[in-house]
Amino acid sequence: MKSTQTPTDETPTALKRWLSPDDLFKEFGFSKSNQDKLRMNRKIPFSKVGRYVRYDRLEIDKWLVNNKVDMTA
Repeated sequence: MKSTQTPTDETPTALKRWLSPDDLFKEFGFSKSNQDKLRMNRKIPFSKVGRYVRYDRLEIDKWLVNNKVDMTA
């Protein structure tokens, strides 16, 4: 018998598509104040439903790749 797991607050962030500000901090290390600044300046992709801010993991991954700083040899 297979058990199905649904995302909850106890689900590791690696399994969640939508991340809260706390999840983003835990996984990527962006402090909440840094997240606020990035959102205010429209530098980071986010969604807002009512007063809740959420980050789409797929968009954050793309954003990180697109903002990669190339190293020079």
